[in-house]
Amino acid sequence: MKKVLMGNHAATLGAALARVQVVAAYPITPATQIVELIAEMSAKGTFPGKFLRVESEHSAMAALLGAATAGARTFTATSSQGLAYMHELLHWVSGARLPVVMVDVNRALAAPWNLWTDQTDSLSQRDTGWLQFYCATNQEVLDTVLMAYKVSENLLLPSMVMLDGFTLSHVYEPVDVPDQKAVDAFLPPFKPAAFLDVKNPGAFGSLETPKPYFRLRRRIAVDMDRAEALVEQVGADFERSFGRGYGAVESYRSQDADVSLVCSGAVGSTAKQAVDELRAEGHAAGLLRFRLFRPFPAAALKRLTRPDMKLAVVDRNYSPGHQGIFCEEIKASLYATERRPEVYGFVAGLGGGDITVELLKEIWHEVKAGTADPVSPLWMEEAR
Repeated sequence: MKKVLMGNHAATLGAALARVQVVAAYPITPATQIVELIAEMSAKGTFPGKFLRVESEHSAMAALLGAATAGARTFTATSSQGLAYMHELLHWVSGARLPVVMVDVNRALAAPWNLWTDQTDSLSQRDTGWLQFYCATNQEVLDTVLMAYKVSENLLLPSMVMLDGFTLSHVYEPVDVPDQKAVDAFLPPFKPAAFLDVKNPGAFGSLETPKPYFRLRRRIAVDMDRAEALVEQVGADFERSFGRGYGAVESYRSQDADVSLVCSGAVGSTAKQAVDELRAEGHAAGLLRFRLFRPFPAAALKRLTRPDMKLAVVDRNYSPGHQGIFCEEIKASLYATERRPEVYGFVAGLGGGDITVELLKEIWHEVKAGTADPVSPLWMEEAR
């Protein structure tokens, strides 16, 4: 069924179609409408799960920690300062091997206060043990919520699904909402092997000595290593079920590109337009859009690049004292490759600044002309 949906409501319908059993909510701009719609559905009786109104984002994740430990399929949504407030519990959830799925509407962190999009909030959580998916369209938001449950419940690791604040969250697009029976066939009920049960008492989250703690962390690492291939497999399964396929990295006209733009999130759609215009002008331009960030999709990156290809990485984030976070991870991933593409970093769009077709074309030309710095990031405010 085709519907015209804002990105936030696409996320809500994804969670509802996944038949989540517990939602804990503390609304924050620009993610408010995600849980607001679930609250309305709960009040009308069309959402059969438990809807918990809590006093903070920290409490929201704590509630899901308990619900997921009891074997429930769980969901929440947040943004920016709210995600930062959850930080402690994010480690608890991943360490407890709980497949919670959360939507984060990317919004810049204070100070100063800012309501608009950049990726610093989610990327600040990259070491918490959560898988991270970045979406470019509202259709992708709904679909990725469904796929995230399938991946997380296979690995017993939690997932974050990201969409750009306002650029997607409040913008309406046509979205194909799949049939519930088809979703049920793709995503069966969650049946954990171990869960909190008063009839079968067990200890959860107990104190561990160094040796078992180390082993448990190593098991998380092993399952994270499995995740990239599983994401590709689940994306292929999703395409067989619904006709839309997704991988860890999307490649667009990059097979013969001299310079490929590299980005994530909604700017991926803008970048396709920039690539098309550059191609029409006779330039060999391409695009690599990262959908998966954790685990970092090193295999896909190496498969989709060539030694003679230059990468122009456009980061809507910045690690103070270093560079854009995607750029640093791409360089690290390619470091051991004997013949590797040159990587150039650009920081743009922080705090919701526009990343336009013109700006992306300027970035492409900077790299093609050899005027970009391969060490320090170039901060791009607007096309000059």
